[in-house]
Amino acid sequence: MADLSFPTFMDRLRIDKWLWAARFFKTRSLAADEIGKNRIQVNGEVAKASREVKAGDTVAMRLGPLTRTVTVRGLSGQRGPAPVAQQLYEETPESLAAQAAFREQRRMGSEPALAIEQGRPTKRDRREIDGVRHQAEWDNRWSASIDESNGDDDHPPPRGRPQR
Repeated sequence: MADLSFPTFMDRLRIDKWLWAARFFKTRSLAADEIGKNRIQVNGEVAKASREVKAGDTVAMRLGPLTRTVTVRGLSGQRGPAPVAQQLYEETPESLAAQAAFREQRRMGSEPALAIEQGRPTKRDRREIDGVRHQAEWDNRWSASIDESNGDDDHPPPRGRPQR
C-alpha cells in the first residue's frame, strides 16, 4: 500500500501552488488566473497568487455556480496522486451540503431538449413556412387591394415582372 502521508516540513506555501498540489486546478497558471479573477478567498479575504496559506486556513473557491469551502490540513509543494492530494484539505459540512443540494437540483431539473415540442422542421415544413413568408411579403408589396375593383373583375392582376 502506498504511503499517503504528506510532507510537513513546510510552514507556509503560496496559495496558487497549494491549489495546484491539492488538485483543484490542473496547472498553476489556471490557479493563478482564478485567483486573479477574485474567485478565491482565504480566511474571508480575497487572495492574491502570492498569498501564503498555512494549516488551519479556510479557503473558499467559486468553481462555476458552486462555492467550495475547505480547511487546509497540510501543505505540499509538489503535485502527487489524488489520495495524497485529498489529505491536504478537509471540506466543510456546509460546502458538502451545498454540493449535494446542487447535484440534486441538477438531477431534478428539466431537460432543455424536452421543451422543444416537435423538434427541427422537416423539409416540407420549411417549404410551408417559406411559402407563408413569401406570400406575406408579396401581399405587403402591392398598394392596391384585391377588394378594389378596377373594372376588370374576371382577370386577376398579372404576377411577376410587367411586360413592355
